[in-house]
Amino acid sequence: MYKEKKVAVVLPAYNASRTLAKTYAEIPRDLVDVVILCDDASRDNTVEEAKALGIHHIIQHEENKGYGGNQKSLYNKALEVEADIVIMLHPDYQYTPLLIPSMVNIIGEDLFPVVLGSRILGKGALLGGMPIYKYWANRFLTFFQNILVNYKLSEYHTGYRAFSSHVLRSIPFNTNSNDFIFDNQMLSQIIYAGFPIAEVTCPTKYFKEASSINLARSSKYGLGVLKVSVMHRLQKMGIINSPLYSGIEVRKPKRETVEF
Repeated sequence: MYKEKKVAVVLPAYNASRTLAKTYAEIPRDLVDVVILCDDASRDNTVEEAKALGIHHIIQHEENKGYGGNQKSLYNKALEVEADIVIMLHPDYQYTPLLIPSMVNIIGEDLFPVVLGSRILGKGALLGGMPIYKYWANRFLTFFQNILVNYKLSEYHTGYRAFSSHVLRSIPFNTNSNDFIFDNQMLSQIIYAGFPIAEVTCPTKYFKEASSINLARSSKYGLGVLKVSVMHRLQKMGIINSPLYSGIEVRKPKRETVEF
């Protein structure tokens, strides 16, 4: 609990048994009220490991629904248990749980309703083992996206994210893809709705047990990112009416008053 706000950590799991315990051990449970894991039809003993650790809520997909489908189940469950702050953390230990207090603080103090853990802020991405082709693809796509969606982020592709429940209730994330492009569609919806986004520097950790998509899937994801960015711009211009933005109420940015 943070200032009477319920905090939930959600774990999208797929074959995560080797790293789950290490990830869970670093979650600050004096701050986090509930941990939710969704197992996307893993072929290992992720579910058994989660039960042994005493994770509060375990969702099991009988068939693999994809990374986006996994997140949908997690966010819907987090809203069902009435969490006020929701942090999405990969259980493969690629992102450190030790940043959770900082992310919770930013949302809990009403500074920003969305926080991203950026691997690109600073100079640690390549030193942390990010493959060179992924680094430069990240930089190109982010540059392209910042222009088209008229925003400024260091990266759109991190899997470490925190949201206020108000943000999750305000965007139609259930209409998004079940594949990896879900993350990008979600950020597009958040920016379209007018929610400001904060970023915190996140150490990069690439190692054998950490999950990663291959070059073919990465290429498909990259093309999807370009498509989402173009759709975002066309939607803002009123040229298209995509279901991706259906029902979103666009917030007007707050103007700061300066007294002299």
